[in-house]
Amino acid sequence: MIKRFFYLKFILILAIITIVTIPLFSFSGRVYAQNTPTITEFPSRGGLWDITSGPDGNLWFTASDDSNMIGRISPDGIITDFLLPTYGSHPLGITSGPDGNLWFTESGGNKIGRITPNGTITEFQISTDYKRPLYITSGPDANLWFTEYARNNIARLTLDGIFTEFAVPTRNSGPGDIITGPDGNIWFTEFFGNKIGWISTNGIITEFIIPTINSRPYSITSGPDGNLWFTESSGNKIGRITPEG
Repeated sequence: MIKRFFYLKFILILAIITIVTIPLFSFSGRVYAQNTPTITEFPSRGGLWDITSGPDGNLWFTASDDSNMIGRISPDGIITDFLLPTYGSHPLGITSGPDGNLWFTESGGNKIGRITPNGTITEFQISTDYKRPLYITSGPDANLWFTEYARNNIARLTLDGIFTEFAVPTRNSGPGDIITGPDGNIWFTEFFGNKIGWISTNGIITEFIIPTINSRPYSITSGPDGNLWFTESSGNKIGRITPEG
């Protein structure tokens, strides 16, 4: 009888320990991790916006607002600033190019910029009318592709500075983020159009409506599963779309 009592007590204690020390809690499709990552912060200038890995083993980022610069940070935290020639250019998106340089948008300067790993900057004027370029990606055709928020376009830039623009079918769609997909097309978000779109390298655009009304899709990226994943800033959801749509 005594042995049975202690056995039951041991089982009860073991059950309590198991419940308390469970590493993950999952409910309503949400998973919470108890493991705490180590976070290290490196002070920089204000207006930090986008960041990407460079071909030189460093990280490169944009600093908009009054900073007006492109920054480089080494993995051990050493930051170098490169001031842009155009005052008030407001750099936003940045990506590694097929030529071994970094390419970025100048939302206020109406330009696309290129910076070499050693810091040499070249700017390419888009046109005389205001386009407000936002984000940029390196395409599978060895060109740069970017969104023109103010003119509702997806634009292509060759490495020697030739621009081509393609109008998004949905008016005032608010093209924002842009990325090259696993299918060889360039995918983008339509913030006001409530759609996800893709454009082929020869300029054909296809759009897909998001089920949630006014979801305000913002960022998009390629997932490890071969699909595209995006954020819905007003829908409070993460969306997934297959390359077939």
